[in-house]
Amino acid sequence: MRKQYSVEQRNLVIGYALVMLGALGFSAKAILVKLAYAANPEVDAISLMALRMLFALPFFLLVAVWHNKKTQALPLDKKQWAVVIVLGLMGYYLASYLDFIGLQYISAGLERVIIFLYPTFVVLFSALVYRRKITARVGIALGLSYIGTLLVFMEHLSVASSGLLLGSGFVLSSAVIFAWFVMGSGVMTLRIGSARFTVYTMTVASIATLVHFAVQHGDNFSRLLSLPYSEWQRVYYLALLMAIFSTVLPAFFMNAGIRRIGAGSAAIISTTGPIVTLVLAYLLLDEAITWLQLMGTLFVLAGVYVVGRVKVLSSK
Repeated sequence: MRKQYSVEQRNLVIGYALVMLGALGFSAKAILVKLAYAANPEVDAISLMALRMLFALPFFLLVAVWHNKKTQALPLDKKQWAVVIVLGLMGYYLASYLDFIGLQYISAGLERVIIFLYPTFVVLFSALVYRRKITARVGIALGLSYIGTLLVFMEHLSVASSGLLLGSGFVLSSAVIFAWFVMGSGVMTLRIGSARFTVYTMTVASIATLVHFAVQHGDNFSRLLSLPYSEWQRVYYLALLMAIFSTVLPAFFMNAGIRRIGAGSAAIISTTGPIVTLVLAYLLLDEAITWLQLMGTLFVLAGVYVVGRVKVLSSK
């Protein structure tokens, strides 16, 4: 009994650590994106996304080959492939693209607060789809999250940031789409496994991103790596960091952690993300931290904390 308890306890600790590392990696993404935009004004959202995916794709392909050889898992049927493709396009391509565009207009701190509303959207959409009643406790939590976001938004309004409404709209759309992705990913992860799901959806998103880049710029993929090195050196470096530490590793860390502790607990631990982003934005981007912004962020985190304990999330 003691040995079994020890194994379960160790798995929980490992799960908490993996989710924490994943949350930190994902939180750093907004900082790296803002630094890349500042490093070279010529870089646009799809070029930066394409570089990120170009660096990340080989890792996912290697993991896919290794996993298939190790597990000899059954191949996906046509319906499963269709769902994986749709979810990959939604979660890691479209949602990411809208987020990258939004970061051209708003601060990293505001972006992280808005993005972090996605668990509340999961609850709302689940209640709508499965006709589940939202309790008073959850209703209060949702209200706290949205009031907190409004406070942070109002704080940025006082700075009269150009493109604030446009950028916030893009990021909010990203959060909504990602919420639908999360709802679908819970089912598919159970059916095909978290590692395969991550690899396949990320590969789909990578291909879609590179095709988007080729269509938008009317050029082939080699343009990404044939740009003047002296002008793009820092952008390449930041994109590589983003690919490894804010894409590949966090994706596997988060999915492995969720498998051990559940999505509800993972959502609670991930509440550290916006705080980390605020601190990093203050240290690296010279973004101000005000009392109103802190209060709004804490409201959002308190709401997400309560929502993370809801059954609809813990079952994902």
